[in-house]
Amino acid sequence: MNVPDNLLYAESHEWAKIEGEIATVGITDHAQSELSDVVHVELPKVGAVLKSGAVAATVDSVKAASDIYAPLSGTVTEVNPALSKDPALVNTDAYGEGWMFKLKLSDPSATGNLKSAADYTGQIS
Repeated sequence: MNVPDNLLYAESHEWAKIEGEIATVGITDHAQSELSDVVHVELPKVGAVLKSGAVAATVDSVKAASDIYAPLSGTVTEVNPALSKDPALVNTDAYGEGWMFKLKLSDPSATGNLKSAADYTGQIS
């Protein structure tokens, strides 16, 4: 399974790409494959303040509805508008066009609580 090295990972299968004080968040390829076909994504509202570990979004698939958790604390600055038209982007491009939301981090040092690609690969192996 492809796990990009340039991202950080939460135990609950979310990834975060850190650029300065902004984290782009999505779910991992492993998570999307477990869910199977994603049919709807409920994203947080821009301006929402999320705590690390809190429910941030919901993904509905043909199998189940699943909560998506904030891997870090911060304020939502942007959501991916493409997912409302094409939620299957989560399946087809989990680490690219299937991103879910961006957070302005309240504590950038908290990224140390997330897993490296190697550690996450060990978790899902």
